[in-house]
Amino acid sequence: MNVPLVSKKKPEKMGLNTAQVGLGYNSIEDFLKTIERRAFHMARMATGNADTAMDIVQDSMFKLVEKYAHKTPQEWKPLFYRILNSKTTDYYRRKAVRDKVFPWSKYVVNTDSDQATDIVDLTAGRLSETPDEMMMRSQRIDKLTGAVNALPRRQREAFMLRCWEGMSTIETAMSMKCSEGSVKTHYSRAMHSLRDMLEDYNYD
Repeated sequence: MNVPLVSKKKPEKMGLNTAQVGLGYNSIEDFLKTIERRAFHMARMATGNADTAMDIVQDSMFKLVEKYAHKTPQEWKPLFYRILNSKTTDYYRRKAVRDKVFPWSKYVVNTDSDQATDIVDLTAGRLSETPDEMMMRSQRIDKLTGAVNALPRRQREAFMLRCWEGMSTIETAMSMKCSEGSVKTHYSRAMHSLRDMLEDYNYD
């Protein structure tokens, strides 16, 4: 009896293409283009300096391409933010040493003209906004930016990765090099702190 031959598909390849389409990027170059702006904002909030933030982001991108370009697209985001967080931690360590050796350096005024840019320059205003509404919206964004900046570093990282980047608890834990329980704790504390600091804006 002749058994008809069944052509074998390649589910791995098909699955990867489907995932790539769902993620919105088809190559690591496309991924870096989608992540660069948000990563820069996060690094600038952490360091308070645009030039330092850009250096950290570029170093992180270079290392991702150098070490992890062969990984799947689903792995790139948590890996990238893990690298970014490590680079930011290295910056804090070097800064702590520098401040001990040159204590006056910590009192230098930051003249970064872009520092006031919000974490969301984010979203375009509604076309129907009146000048007063636009001003109120700008004030609320400034308030939110200041509140997020005021969070302890690990809480800020958890909040930005979970809320702004929309990463899962598992992905955030991988990026922050900590347990899922620690992520939940940092995120919960960040949310409580933000609610307290922004209680006047809860109506919005």
